[in-house]
Amino acid sequence: MTGFARAVGHDEATSWTWEVKSVNGRSLDMRFRFPVGYDRLEAQARGLAIGRLKRGSLTVSLILSRVSGAAGWRINRDLIDELLSLHEDFTTRIAPAPPRLDTILTVRGVVEQIEDDSDEAAAERRAEAVLASLVEALDNLIAARESEGARLATVLAAHLDEIARLTTAAESLAVLRPDAIKARIKEQVAALLGAESILPEERLAQELALIAAKADVREELDRLKAHIAAARELLVSHEAIGRRLDFLCQEFNREANTLCSKASDVALTRLGLDLKATIEQFREQVQNVE
Repeated sequence: MTGFARAVGHDEATSWTWEVKSVNGRSLDMRFRFPVGYDRLEAQARGLAIGRLKRGSLTVSLILSRVSGAAGWRINRDLIDELLSLHEDFTTRIAPAPPRLDTILTVRGVVEQIEDDSDEAAAERRAEAVLASLVEALDNLIAARESEGARLATVLAAHLDEIARLTTAAESLAVLRPDAIKARIKEQVAALLGAESILPEERLAQELALIAAKADVREELDRLKAHIAAARELLVSHEAIGRRLDFLCQEFNREANTLCSKASDVALTRLGLDLKATIEQFREQVQNVE
């Protein structure tokens, strides 16, 4: 969801530049920076962004400059008088340094560009042209993000391939077979009760059923395979899939954790830990997906 884009425009009196920057974010968070007098465009600009983007932390800046010969500036003397009055009021309680002109001139609204408001139709046309340039900047940003997404899809697919490989490896372990569980129980009984102690076959079957039920991870492996298939389908779709992939990461983790907790064999435990590590790598990359 990272990207940067610019778009420029101008009319007979003013030129402008939009700069749009996007970084990763779980939801759509937008910040707008407008020159004095153009804050009125924020609602429309916000609507244009919401209609095109779903996730990411977005910073949108509008930079204006007057065409040579048409520029005009004025000093807001009323605001300066108010600032100086506030300064005098606080000097009775605080002993500040004298106010500096260069500091006062940096206060927002003290120095203002003169806008020719006599022609409302021209001002409206300019606003429409400025917003049209924003659409261009947003489209350029989307193109940059799609290019990044195409590269990211390859990385995510590789992580899914590794998760699938580990799932298949866990499924093929001999330790999951009932005969292997039965043999292990007999070994443990012999170690505890002595080699000559004989456990009734009926009792052995009962213990086998209990342990097999606790150690059975086939449901977890089946769900992992289902989640892998769902994630692959999302990767080839043309919709915003970031939040759904986030949810699948939670499900991947849940199954991997259960598999590790049920594991009674070193090999299965290692596979479970490898699964968790790969799923975490997958989850980190998913944060870059819209």
